[in-house]
Amino acid sequence: MDTTISWKDLGFRYLDTGVYARADFRHGTWSAIELCSGASLSLHIAATCLHYGQACFEGLKAFRQTSGRVACFRPDAHARRMIMTAERLAMVPPPESLFVDTVRMIVAQNDAYVPPFGTGATLYVRPLLIGTSAVIGVHPSDDYAFVVFAMPVGPYYKDGMVPVRAYVQEAYDRAAPHGVGHVKAAGNYAAGLIGDIEVKAKGFPVSLYLDSATHSLIDEFGTSNFIGITSDGRYVTPKSTSILESITNDSLRVIAADLGLKVEHRPVRWDEIENFVEIGACGTAAVITPISSITRGDETLRFGPEDRPGKTLQRLYEEIQGIQYGKIADRHGWMMPVG
Repeated sequence: MDTTISWKDLGFRYLDTGVYARADFRHGTWSAIELCSGASLSLHIAATCLHYGQACFEGLKAFRQTSGRVACFRPDAHARRMIMTAERLAMVPPPESLFVDTVRMIVAQNDAYVPPFGTGATLYVRPLLIGTSAVIGVHPSDDYAFVVFAMPVGPYYKDGMVPVRAYVQEAYDRAAPHGVGHVKAAGNYAAGLIGDIEVKAKGFPVSLYLDSATHSLIDEFGTSNFIGITSDGRYVTPKSTSILESITNDSLRVIAADLGLKVEHRPVRWDEIENFVEIGACGTAAVITPISSITRGDETLRFGPEDRPGKTLQRLYEEIQGIQYGKIADRHGWMMPVG
């Protein structure tokens, strides 16, 4: 391994660890998991992942806990989401057991790259499923490659839980009703790049998208789910057939209920925005990013302190991180020990 890694200086970017795991679906069955060296795949030029978008992925994390052991956060939930995504894209999904076993194998192989407890860094695991058959007519692949690799990463936002400003992106829609916004299709991210780039050019780190049909409902942030906290102790997050269900958001809803908050998972109108005293963007990469303000056109609305997270988001963040790092009992059975 690279012994020069400065764990506290890691960004959220690719770092080659020299190994990945792979299983292939051919002739109607999945192969055994194989450990591979390097960081390259050989693909046919007519592979369906390149032409017809048969590609999807997941992202999860492994943590060096206070005890020194390594544990992954909810790999079974990520497996089920990949299965849902694959079925929507007419792909053959890896069974949940294959997904979990492959994740366990690659994390164990990368034990030396799991950052020490207390550095703020984690091991990020990226499972990838692609269609590999040579296809020219528009139809699904017969063959698929399931690949899992991992790398140590720092916080998605270098300053951690420091609030950021968001801008409502209305020139482009993130997802269409009855489309594929609710699954983790690779093409979703390409479609959203230009909108996020334009928002960042305006000086806003985060885009907020509204529903594409009416622009009257809150959808989600560019790469994260939307959560709002009200003054009377409600945890509110939008529900829609266009929103990717975040495993982090699902977990936070459970934790919020544990802490006595009333949880509301429902369509959220834009005109409700002023009811929130705290707003956050949540997902695997950043966990929770507090939102200090949201600008729509010429109007800017402010939420909570500009220099620190609100007390409820801070409490939720500490609770989920406590479970992930083993500082708090894993009362919901979310952590999978490795090794």
